[in-house]
Amino acid sequence: MNLDTDIAGIKLKNPVIMASGTFGLDYARLTDPARLGAVIPKSVTFEARSGNPAPRVWETTAGMLNSIGLENRGVTYFVEEELPLWLSLGATVIASIAGETIEEFVRVAEVLSEVEGISGLEINVSCPNVDRGGIQFGCRPRLAADVTTAVKNIANKPVIVKLTPNVTSVTEVAKAVEAAGADAVSLINTVLGLAIDIAAEKPALGRVVGGLSGPAIKPIALRLVYEAAGAVDIPVIGLGGITTSSDAIEFMLAGAAAIQIGTATFVEPKTGEKVVAGIDAYLREHNYDNVTQLIGKARL
Repeated sequence: MNLDTDIAGIKLKNPVIMASGTFGLDYARLTDPARLGAVIPKSVTFEARSGNPAPRVWETTAGMLNSIGLENRGVTYFVEEELPLWLSLGATVIASIAGETIEEFVRVAEVLSEVEGISGLEINVSCPNVDRGGIQFGCRPRLAADVTTAVKNIANKPVIVKLTPNVTSVTEVAKAVEAAGADAVSLINTVLGLAIDIAAEKPALGRVVGGLSGPAIKPIALRLVYEAAGAVDIPVIGLGGITTSSDAIEFMLAGAAAIQIGTATFVEPKTGEKVVAGIDAYLREHNYDNVTQLIGKARL
């Protein structure tokens, strides 16, 4: 079966992408990144960031809350130390960029645009766990569009904008970044949530609120992907609670051209490879020749 996928010029051997912040280099000991469509390493900022105070992760029913806070070692470390290792493993790499200001997004994009081996950029305007940047840009169509325009003006690679579900209308943001030049959108990032530690009788996370991910958010994500796919003409990448190939196929039938897997890898590191195999089996069983034939077929 032909699993080849093209996301705005980003050539993938299959539509399965590992989501930013959930698939580090340590996973290469447990699964083969070269068998996946692409890997998106953790978001990078211009300077190193230490992240949020602990506790930063809390298990919930059918998911987890996290408040990591974009901890990373900065763009120079990523380019010099991390990226070469990913490329040596045969991975297709899409870089995720973040910043507190539009100027910081641009500075990171400028650095990465000069680097060979990066297939595309994903703009993270949807992280809910930072005080500046992230969701503050993603909640407002105009600001999301401004970041997109600024990055597109200097980027020489396809630009994906990662959208937040924590908005009144995700389609308005999707249309705004499309008009600003985005080559694709990905959604959703985590849903804002809270947990209480009853033993300590206080919020379970050091930052109080965090981002909910995992199977619990899949119906929300699927709805928003369906809506976004009907609102824009650029490719939509679906994510949120995908743990099986059946989940992935649902997102593609709803209109996603590719999917991302995140939290599921914490339970089963080989989830990505299993989803690829499951999609291939589905195509054979239903007499499809090409994975692109699935895209949007369930839309009414």
